[in-house]
Amino acid sequence: MRITDSVIRSFRVARTYKENSEKINCVDYSPNGESAISSSDDDCIVLYDIQEGKPKRTLFSKKYGVDLIRYTHGDAQCVVYTSNKINDTIRYLSLSDNKFIRYFPGHTARVMSLMSLPVDDTFISGSLDRTIRIWDLRSPNCQGLTNPLGNPVCSFDPDGLIFAAGVESQTIKLYDLRAFDKGPFASFETRFNRSCDWTGLKFSYDGKQILVSTNGGMIRVLDAISGSVLHTFSGYNNSRGNSLEACFTPDSMFVMIGSEDGRVHVWSTDSGMKVAVLDGKQGPINTLQFNPRFMTFASACSTMTFWLPCVEDS
Repeated sequence: MRITDSVIRSFRVARTYKENSEKINCVDYSPNGESAISSSDDDCIVLYDIQEGKPKRTLFSKKYGVDLIRYTHGDAQCVVYTSNKINDTIRYLSLSDNKFIRYFPGHTARVMSLMSLPVDDTFISGSLDRTIRIWDLRSPNCQGLTNPLGNPVCSFDPDGLIFAAGVESQTIKLYDLRAFDKGPFASFETRFNRSCDWTGLKFSYDGKQILVSTNGGMIRVLDAISGSVLHTFSGYNNSRGNSLEACFTPDSMFVMIGSEDGRVHVWSTDSGMKVAVLDGKQGPINTLQFNPRFMTFASACSTMTFWLPCVEDS
């Protein structure tokens, strides 16, 4: 099934789960799309079976807490995650036996970005200590460090050849992963017409666009090569300045974001027009992810909601 305007508008809540007692911080799908995982302020890590459509297991991180969580490359049984207690060490966890494989110390302030490279065991982290660190799952030692001269949010491109750093909520710097120590090979500024902090960067799946998320009432799509502004999307509720996560659909044709009032807003990256507002009857949607393999997406506040299209046969 192709993702079209009508398919987007047909999405409905399929299942809602109340496994958590506090805000869900992050949701990630496994590379094969068959599993999902969430992290929450109640120190819970919940695993979901997408094919069966139900929670599978709950793990706990009572000592360290859990903030951002990501599956590792090509593996639905291991994750890396950041903490919101004690320290800012990143932890590498085996889900099958609930044991830590490795620790990645180095950051001295909250980690704001965490992403696994799509092609190998590399992952990247950006922190309020004003550094971006590059890691290899096989070693506890940082494999590379860059100081982008400000607080960064960062992301890999889908080919794993470059990474982007959004610095001080005004500049995007592009680095060659193999030569990042030489500094950025491109840099461009983009300023919003109202004050807000950048809370995330994402490349589209085709690598042609960069999505900037903010804690304000707008997000922006840029050309990944020139840095020119393609679209600025607004009109969703975020009066409290929440860090609302936005995402691309896997075909790169749509951008989605949750809102403070529990609705999901969707725009076309082609026309720039809003194509749907979907009501999930949730609280503020902090995190939103589209499944990379299957026609479903997840939105989360303190509850986890999975959506499916409801297209009737003609």
